Amino acid sequence: MSEFHVDPSKGVVGRLTVPGDKSISHRALMLGAIADGTTHIEGFLESEDCLATLAALEHLGVTVHRPGTGKVEVVGVGLRGLRAPAAPLDMRNAGTAMRLFMGLLAPQAFESVLVGDESLMRRPMERAAQPLRAMGARIDTDGGRPPVRIGAGARLRGQRLSTEVASAQVKSALLLAGLYAEGSTTVIEPAPTRDHTERMLQLFGCELASRGGRTTLQPPPRLQATRIVVPGDFSSAAFFIVAGCIAGAGPLLVEGVGINPTRTGLLELLSLMGADLRLINHRNCGTEPVADIEVRPAPLQGIDAPARLVPLAIDELPAFFVAAACASGVTTVSGAAELRVKESDRIAAMARGLAALGIRAEPRPDGIRIEGGRLTGGVVESLGDHRVAMSFAVAALRAAGPVGIRDVANVATSFPGFAKTARRVGIAIEERESAGSEPDRG
Repeated sequence: MSEFHVDPSKGVVGRLTVPGDKSISHRALMLGAIADGTTHIEGFLESEDCLATLAALEHLGVTVHRPGTGKVEVVGVGLRGLRAPAAPLDMRNAGTAMRLFMGLLAPQAFESVLVGDESLMRRPMERAAQPLRAMGARIDTDGGRPPVRIGAGARLRGQRLSTEVASAQVKSALLLAGLYAEGSTTVIEPAPTRDHTERMLQLFGCELASRGGRTTLQPPPRLQATRIVVPGDFSSAAFFIVAGCIAGAGPLLVEGVGINPTRTGLLELLSLMGADLRLINHRNCGTEPVADIEVRPAPLQGIDAPARLVPLAIDELPAFFVAAACASGVTTVSGAAELRVKESDRIAAMARGLAALGIRAEPRPDGIRIEGGRLTGGVVESLGDHRVAMSFAVAALRAAGPVGIRDVANVATSFPGFAKTARRVGIAIEERESAGSEPDRG
């Protein structure tokens, strides 16, 4: 079993880049696949999750070229050009891929089955399946979980759909299905979520209106291939942003990060705690805003996280919990029940891990209460969750002794090369494949 060993550090300093955005990489592949012409993608995240999407598209008859690192050329087959796969499509650990493929495959003329690894096979899929059925899709799950079986030849009808949870994955699945529906599709969310799908659909030539958690799509006659530059993943940058806040030795600069306002709730949360953050060198990557993020160490104060920011920081909350553990006073988060059904139960995993490092952390049904304090050394179970593992690697910066983090292989699903990048800015981290093996210092 892979594990991280992290020693306390004097701080982090320097400059770094993070890999391409995972959410955008998934969507670029899928929309490129059903466009007319060849879509050129730069900055593609070559992680296990995104490669699962790429492989599935190849099984659906799409030709994909990889001319260089981070570069992908998707030869689109058009809206009606996908072909029946010969076997179930393996999404590995990628929940985003599975839910988005549910929307993409629901209107196709062939049957398909979606499966994944042990973790993904436990995750809820009815939140996407139910509204897709309301559009006319034929989708079966196993007690709400994968395998997901999608029937052939469903005739979809545009609907006005209100989702029960604020989920960009569910919204995106419905919009992908809406590309094939009769009439317009409107998705109404309980709170705004990341809007990468909406921005990218417009880039491919779709007519779409989105405002205040309500998105309406008019089905297009075709999608036109385009060029996409993928910015650095804000969710990956989050670990280093928190590291710079709690253990900086000087300024830390994270370059070329996507700062889509539906993704950057963490910056607002940290600012409320007193963090010293600056966004500089603003520019655009296609329809996505990008900047460099400069972080300087600052004393943090516990807060009650505003409810409006929770959906805008849902994937970054494990890193935020580490900031809370290093802050003075108490931090509370509520409205984050979605964390219970990620790659792990992230509320429980973070609460147990923080407790193992000497921090009082009280898990709650939809959130957590954390009393800031002094972290001890110890051993933490990541439960195979990449974001939990990387969060505790950052927490080790402020620990009194070494921290061991077990079961970290899935870090490669979103941030290949994390340990190497972390060492570059001063985090004393080693990755070990098994107990007693030589550390990977690459």
